[in-house]
Amino acid sequence: MKLSRPRPVMLVWAGVLLVVLGVIALSPLDGQRILREAVRTATGGNAAVYALAAIGLNIHFGYTGLLNFGHVGFMLVGAYGLAITVSTLGAPLWAGVLVGLAASLVLALLLGGPTLRLRADYLAIVTIAGAEILRHVTRSGPATDVTGGVFGLTGYARGFDRINPLPGGRYGFWVVDYSARQLWPVLVGWGLVLLASLLVFMLTRSPWGRVLRGIREDEDAVRSIGKNAYSYKMQSLVLGGMLGGIAGMIWVVQLGSIDPDAFLPMVTFFTYTIVILGGPATVVGPVVGAVVFWFVVQGFDTAIREASTSGYVPAFLGGPEAVGALRFLLVGAGLMLLMIYRPEGMFGNRREMQLDVG
Repeated sequence: MKLSRPRPVMLVWAGVLLVVLGVIALSPLDGQRILREAVRTATGGNAAVYALAAIGLNIHFGYTGLLNFGHVGFMLVGAYGLAITVSTLGAPLWAGVLVGLAASLVLALLLGGPTLRLRADYLAIVTIAGAEILRHVTRSGPATDVTGGVFGLTGYARGFDRINPLPGGRYGFWVVDYSARQLWPVLVGWGLVLLASLLVFMLTRSPWGRVLRGIREDEDAVRSIGKNAYSYKMQSLVLGGMLGGIAGMIWVVQLGSIDPDAFLPMVTFFTYTIVILGGPATVVGPVVGAVVFWFVVQGFDTAIREASTSGYVPAFLGGPEAVGALRFLLVGAGLMLLMIYRPEGMFGNRREMQLDVG
């Protein structure tokens, strides 16, 4: 039997990375600063948060075929569950973590209960609407005494700082360095990413994981062999949502303050980009996708700012003030190109994108 030649996926992506590094090195801008900021962001706490959120979304979208367009809502309730419990109610940190997890579970039950028996697009509509409703509720005037309103909450991360085992000082490698306070949430974040990846690896190779893949491919076939597809989809929604809630908790702990307007819909679509970039229904895809995504985004962000302040960007393009808009434009264009030319991502299989959404 003739075997097909494997596509050199890793060589292609390694070549792309070398091209990016070459452009940075040969550009007239401050290449060292661009590289430092890109590597720092790609290996820092923000990338760990998005990797953890992407692992949860990958359970929904990649393994089960659930179209969750409001994943940021799970991050929001996890983050606010922790912050409100500790800052407003004066409870210890561990209680805040439990409340955040419980809030994520309840949200999954509320969103999935009326929609998972219906077509996939109903879940998409309900999740994105639910996330926006929650964001507006937390920033509303009547909720200010509990959530802090538009000003948010602070002071809830003190318990997390007190258990920091790192002695004071600076810690660094290559072009980046951290203080002890900055490094602690980074280590915790990537440690949780490792644990979540191991959990997904074991679950998706179990009979439970095979049922999820079956639901994604053909839900009617799964029902025909006596499996309760609704129950499995609910379990998937709960597990992925709780991972999203943990990501939200790590996010606001490392920031030290919580702001409702940080939980915008673009967070969900950034997470989708990471999942698709790395490869849906793969264990390493969300992790590598998060690192590559933030390396490219932050590299372009810093390069555009450098070019604007150095006069290389024409004034009619908006100058430094337009950097945020240009970054979103690049993310959107990149997502479209991925969906057209490489929907399976770096490590995935094209069949993983062929969802049964009927």
